[in-house]
Amino acid sequence: MADKKAGAGETVVIKKYANRRLYNTATSAYVTLEDLAKMVRDGTEFVVFDAKTNDDLTRQILTQIIFEEESRGEALLPVQFLRQLIGFYGGQMQGVLPSYLEMSLDSFSRQQEQMRGQFSKAFGAAPGAGILDEAVKRNMALFTDAMKMWPGFNALTPGAPASEAAPEARTAPAADPLAEMRRQMDEMRSQLDKLSKGG
Repeated sequence: MADKKAGAGETVVIKKYANRRLYNTATSAYVTLEDLAKMVRDGTEFVVFDAKTNDDLTRQILTQIIFEEESRGEALLPVQFLRQLIGFYGGQMQGVLPSYLEMSLDSFSRQQEQMRGQFSKAFGAAPGAGILDEAVKRNMALFTDAMKMWPGFNALTPGAPASEAAPEARTAPAADPLAEMRRQMDEMRSQLDKLSKGG
């Protein structure tokens, strides 16, 4: 069964065969992309290897899961975000962007967990849908503001003209783009730290 977990802290190994079938070595059973998506949601760590070449296919499989979710109508990624993301491939920001996105999502997840914990202590139950929705909207607004610090992501803000880039982007010195990226990363870390501490 796909939902059977390995021991605590263990990473499940999934083998992908030439016929595109995925085999869970921990449960000795074939699994689907949907099973792997459930494992992700359940917090089960796994890696995917090509059964013949032993190449690591984890990134491709996770991307495929996202594609399947989006195709099913579970749209999570805005079209403009996807366009901007594609635009970053092969550019100077490609090396920096993954760590920034990872850091942003980690901070967002921590805030949601802290909020759930606070509500649970205060009310002894999960918060009402209306309160949670409001908090999610606020977090998304803060996330969007943080994204404005990256010149290429300014277009993510609904209704924001392309010329309305962050002031830092307009005044950034062209001489050392790497130093400017580091400065922006430091500012974003500082802003995300404030967000996670202040709620």
